Amino acid sequence: MRISDHLRMAISSLLSHKLRSGLTMLGIIIGNASVIGMVAVGDGARKATAEQFQALGPNVLFVSLSSGRMKRTLSSEAKPLLLEDAEAIGNLIPNLTNISPEIHINHLITYQDKILDNSITGTTPDYLAVRNYEIAKGRFINHIDVQRHKRVVVLGAEIAEKLFNHHNPIGQQIRIKNITFDVIGTLDKKGALFDSNQDDKVVVPITTAQHQLRGWDSPYGISLNTIALLAKDQDSVDAVKFQVKNLMLLRHGIIKDNELRIFSQNSLLDMAEKTNAELKQMLGAIALISLFVGGIGIMNIMLVSVRERTEEIGLRKALGATQQDILGQFILEAILLATFGSIIGIGTGLGGVIIANVFFSLTTSLSISSIIIAVSVSGSVGLFFGVVPAKQAAKLDPIIALKSY
Repeated sequence: MRISDHLRMAISSLLSHKLRSGLTMLGIIIGNASVIGMVAVGDGARKATAEQFQALGPNVLFVSLSSGRMKRTLSSEAKPLLLEDAEAIGNLIPNLTNISPEIHINHLITYQDKILDNSITGTTPDYLAVRNYEIAKGRFINHIDVQRHKRVVVLGAEIAEKLFNHHNPIGQQIRIKNITFDVIGTLDKKGALFDSNQDDKVVVPITTAQHQLRGWDSPYGISLNTIALLAKDQDSVDAVKFQVKNLMLLRHGIIKDNELRIFSQNSLLDMAEKTNAELKQMLGAIALISLFVGGIGIMNIMLVSVRERTEEIGLRKALGATQQDILGQFILEAILLATFGSIIGIGTGLGGVIIANVFFSLTTSLSISSIIIAVSVSGSVGLFFGVVPAKQAAKLDPIIALKSY
């Protein structure tokens, strides 16, 4: 028989049992939709993460001490991270363009009847360059603000919106810890990085944060939570990291490696991409399991079909059909079930991706390779799970088959 005859008979057989064919394809549809959707979400998350890290700055390093070291610091057994450390790093380590020492404290922020509990960042003018922010309105803090312990504040886009709605905050006054601060600037929007909101920043001069907001002084000087460093280029990041580690060992006598933390944007990005890749593999495995289950469904329905069509098989063999004809007939039906299910599943997955983009603002990225893989795997599933019932049909003895008629 010609392939066109096999195809016509296979389509006719499937259409004669529409409900059963539809239910048989359900597992394949779900599996393919899962593959398309999960791969799109995984690729979208990877691209979004890379863009966020790029926006934060690809050459940034963060220096901090472990929580255990900080506890010993509070008991005066060890020196904290100091402003002097940041100054030493700037003076002794080449290949740095900017250094941003940072203090992080939490206080209530009030404006008229609005009250926010928010983190306050005390820092220096270099913060703007290191953290890759742009000024939306007004200006950023300068060296005079730091030297004179001025009560001035720069607000992130979200905080400015919460406090002032659409009004211009420049020149207005807010209160932090019941101390009046003049708003001198606002930052452009940056969005979120993982669970960290980049638009809820409240920035004041580091000296003001230490002496007027923190409420305690270290016997060693101004203690810091973090020192952010901006290397000249990505090729300098590893060298700067090594040099900072050695300098901190020299200044603090840190023996344990886990007491000093130096993270670069590249290492954080690698960790994020590794996590995304593992998540993508897990989701892909779940989708493949769905395809496998769908394949078992195809095999079971095809076995039932062989039993129902025993007399048809016997009659066709009696009229001269060969085992290869019967084998090809049932394998083709199984492949068609898997292929049609794959097409419907791909359409469902693409629709889900579009809905996620439009209505849920979920970042997704469609991959042509995932569609090709889904179709290929579905066809293979149909072929693999169609072989057993096809062989059973092909081996039927025509006399025994006609007896059952």
